[in-house]
Amino acid sequence: MQGMRSDLTTTRFYPKQNPAFRFFALWYFTILLIVWTILGHTVLGFEQSYAQPIAGVACGILVSMFLEAVDAGLNGRTPRFLLSKADFLGFLPPAIIPGLACAMLIYANDRIAPVLFAVALSIASKGLLRAPVGGGRTQHVFNPSNLGITITLLLLPAVGLAPPYQFTENITGLWGWVIPAIILVSGITIHARFTGRLPLVAAWLGGFALQGIVRAEIFHIPLVVPFVPMTSAAFILFTLYMIPDPATTPIKPLRQVAFGLSIAAVYGLLFVAHIVFGLFIALACISATRGIALYAAHLRRTFMPRPNVAIAAAAAGS
Repeated sequence: MQGMRSDLTTTRFYPKQNPAFRFFALWYFTILLIVWTILGHTVLGFEQSYAQPIAGVACGILVSMFLEAVDAGLNGRTPRFLLSKADFLGFLPPAIIPGLACAMLIYANDRIAPVLFAVALSIASKGLLRAPVGGGRTQHVFNPSNLGITITLLLLPAVGLAPPYQFTENITGLWGWVIPAIILVSGITIHARFTGRLPLVAAWLGGFALQGIVRAEIFHIPLVVPFVPMTSAAFILFTLYMIPDPATTPIKPLRQVAFGLSIAAVYGLLFVAHIVFGLFIALACISATRGIALYAAHLRRTFMPRPNVAIAAAAAGS
């Protein structure tokens, strides 16, 4: 992929730090969201207006270009989207994805402003909420779409989540199983081949099942009830395309497992506390915790160097 910037920090969170993996995964998800949006508004039963995804994508691209141009001007460099065709193509997906995701997952009736707010917040969070990851580099710690949607839901009470039934509202028979199966298989394939996040996905699903069993046992409800959310296409989308964001999740398998289990545990606590939007809030909370941990590790490396490094430095100065 000649011309593609291989020094992007986010490539460090993909297998073998391969920029081609990042490029493919981002465009795969982008194309999936575009197709899903078109089918949603024409076939499946999406209840948002046609204008909302269009406005969301336009907002995402414009805000991304504006912030990139400002950053490039302050640092005396050329904006990434002007470097080459490959760089321009690599620049678009992170702008398009929040635009489509926010328009798809929140319901603001016929209003466009809440969608624009969520998209702008998603894009801005990537530059404002960052944590050190070593080597003098920083990386955003929140899944942009998740954070934008979460804050919008919390700040704007008149805005809610899109109903899960809209993903399969107008289809009948076998298609009600085929569509979630396509999302499931394609998502597992992309994470197995290009992102290396299957341990995280498996841990989240296992943790979700475990907290459901615990709640069923404690509150004496039918065992099937806590598992009902797992049957929706919306849950599968959240599981495969929002939680395992390579740029904002650990790359080591054991840390991925801890990340996934933690989201499930927080979700269970939020559910018991009758707090709505638990999936989105749980992911935001664990992402924030990870960001704090990254800062703590950075401070420890800075002010408490390893003994052998300190000794070597002292010997070199003597």
